[in-house]
Amino acid sequence: MTITLSYGKQGLEVEIPHENLRGVLTYPQTVPLADPVQAVRDGLAQPRGTAPLTKIAQGKRNACIVVCDITRPVPNATLLPPILEALEAGGISREQVTVLIATGTHRPNESTEELEAILGADLAHSLRVVNHVCTDKESHQAFGTTPNGVPVFLDKTFTTADVKITVGLIEPHFMAGYSGGRKLIMPGIAALETIQVWHSPRFLEHPNATNGVIQNNPVHEENTYIASLCPPDMIVDCTLDEQKRITGVFVGEMVAAWQEGVRFAAQSVRATISEPVDLVVTSSAGYPLDATFYQTVKGMVGALPIVKPGGSIIIASACSEGIGGEHFKKLLMETQDLGDLMVRMQSDDWEYVPDQWQVEELAKATRRNRVYLVCDGIPTEIATDLFVTPSPSVEDALADAFFRHGSHATVAVIPKGPYVIPAVEPH
Repeated sequence: MTITLSYGKQGLEVEIPHENLRGVLTYPQTVPLADPVQAVRDGLAQPRGTAPLTKIAQGKRNACIVVCDITRPVPNATLLPPILEALEAGGISREQVTVLIATGTHRPNESTEELEAILGADLAHSLRVVNHVCTDKESHQAFGTTPNGVPVFLDKTFTTADVKITVGLIEPHFMAGYSGGRKLIMPGIAALETIQVWHSPRFLEHPNATNGVIQNNPVHEENTYIASLCPPDMIVDCTLDEQKRITGVFVGEMVAAWQEGVRFAAQSVRATISEPVDLVVTSSAGYPLDATFYQTVKGMVGALPIVKPGGSIIIASACSEGIGGEHFKKLLMETQDLGDLMVRMQSDDWEYVPDQWQVEELAKATRRNRVYLVCDGIPTEIATDLFVTPSPSVEDALADAFFRHGSHATVAVIPKGPYVIPAVEPH
């Protein structure tokens, strides 16, 4: 059976033996909005839990709009124009608006191509755009320390703005349950000192720190608390379908509007299978999420709920930009045993390494399962040092996995990788 995986910008067709296939887990059918621009305008005029944006803007001098970086396919070219219109109607011109790219610990997005991909060509060249830089301590404002011991520093470009807005995407997140809302602030515009404590094993190793779970999820609870120390005046979040068309727009107060969006998203991203399988074939959701091995880890972890312990995960990810940040790459390449590293990371004398949390998530994926990596961007001799088994194709990986598990091994496919929450639900 031929199935197309999200891979790079073009996709990847793979052949799955029909007799072994137990399910293709995709988005449930969701109807895209007929007029998403009008939906944004309506939300700005009648937001959940806040005054209309035009009223919020009245008498204010400037505004900061926080947007996601290149790793998130947020349709800002659709969402931002109505926001700018409402701000202008309230007295804040475009010249008084700053767009802050929430890079978290990711690299800056500065090239013309990336800015146009994030904002659209017109807005990329007509608005003031700055990148958050987590390592620039002087560009952050201190907000004390949380009851859980996380020191809070947030980008001054946002904290000192008269009107604060975040624009994001609600989709499954492998640690925080769902993206969007509070995540634009924490970790989006937080300092490295803040992120490194929040992304420590004491939060990430909790069983509820996973895809689609917000109840008693310490990662979600902590970043919501941190964001509430300097909340946006309004959030504008959306949900997307498989073709990246807008299916919902959620506007208003940070918690109320986001929770409304999560309830909607939970119905449109969950896909079930009747029992765990021996093999899961998945992706890292294609460009832009599969640009690095760092982001690819999300697809591996996302497959865990439906693969048997001791089973195999085959992930296709372009990794066009290679492994990822230098800290992540160095930690991986210098580690001989992930299990031993996890023990050391939880010791009192461990010296924090930026991006170590993604290595910790990789350890989760490979702890009980073999992970095959199919990619064009990382040479085989390097991929072998990343605790995965490189393979030239999904079909070759399947052949090896069938040799390990037997010719009757069961297979499930998740074409969109971490954008879908897989679950076992006996029929």
